[in-house]
Amino acid sequence: MSLIFKTVAVFSRHNDPAAKAVADQLEDCLLKLGCEVKRQKNEDAGNADADLAIVVGGDGTLLHIAREIAPHNIPLAGINLGRLGFLVDIPREEMETILREILHGSYQKEERILLSASLNRDGEFIHRAEALNDVVVSKGELARLIEFETLVDGTHVNTARADGIIVASPTGSTAYALSANGPILAPELEAITLVPICPHTLSFRPLVIDSRSNVRIRLLDSGQDNSYVSFDGQSAVRLQDGDIVDIKMAEHRVKLLRPVNHSHFDVLRAKLGWG
Repeated sequence: MSLIFKTVAVFSRHNDPAAKAVADQLEDCLLKLGCEVKRQKNEDAGNADADLAIVVGGDGTLLHIAREIAPHNIPLAGINLGRLGFLVDIPREEMETILREILHGSYQKEERILLSASLNRDGEFIHRAEALNDVVVSKGELARLIEFETLVDGTHVNTARADGIIVASPTGSTAYALSANGPILAPELEAITLVPICPHTLSFRPLVIDSRSNVRIRLLDSGQDNSYVSFDGQSAVRLQDGDIVDIKMAEHRVKLLRPVNHSHFDVLRAKLGWG
């Protein structure tokens, strides 16, 4: 049987000897299976030219790589370094067996939506970013609430005082949004969840909306410029009073390749300690 994926880009966590060692093993494994291997630096992911990308590391590393390669329509798989992840799920002990199956076309494919966010200040767009997990508007280091208005498709939802608000994809529903008592969304669901962070009024509950909706967060009181918008928890921009953060579904998606026996519910049971 011929290879479905012939050229493979390999990414590993920075400054991690264990990740580098596994990436070396992965390269040997891929070469033995007949692939051309490209070892890539994480910061160069946006220029990757391959049929498949494989990440060695944790979910955080995969989040970064996924955002960068999604516009290039390159599918992505992840090698687990020992701690179970929601996204990185190929055990290194079974790496060769599972990759042989994937390379020959035996896998589950999941398409995950990305969020696209833009920051408008005084009528000018000053920052744009994408997120696989979430876009978060939140207070900074000072223990004071911020005030913001939430709109969906131009319709006013509410005005609230809180520590912030999380706008999460189904992928991100098991990340920060989960710790803020947000709902767990099935990965394939076409939806976005809005989860308040410690709202001053307990009646402000999480909302689930259609993924085609446009969300706008207008900052009314930034707590003396002590608030931020962050993207997957990996980059952030300081906010000011009057700033507007617009969030919508991105045009492209992340394509994750899973082992044939992968089960989202198995992962939930293991990660969350369900019986």
